[in-house]
Amino acid sequence: MIGELIEKEEIDVTEFLPADIQLSEELLSKLSSVQRLGNEFKSKADIAFNTKHGVKKVSTTVWSVTEKYLQLKNNVHVPIKSIVDIDF
Repeated sequence: MIGELIEKEEIDVTEFLPADIQLSEELLSKLSSVQRLGNEFKSKADIAFNTKHGVKKVSTTVWSVTEKYLQLKNNVHVPIKSIVDIDF
């Protein structure tokens, strides 16, 4: 998976940019899986997202998935349109 690994506390919500890719069925499927992994198994996922400074990656537990955001611990929200890849 591409991207510089950062801590979730380093995520700057003002830095997000839309990803250069369209949301695929595979990525949408991963979104529901990653929420289940976080809630039921307390498992972490690697989430790569696009920012003004290139692709960044965070390894964390996803608390919830809404229509527009992934919610992480500490009330951090990653826009789904910025997500490049998810691995778990």
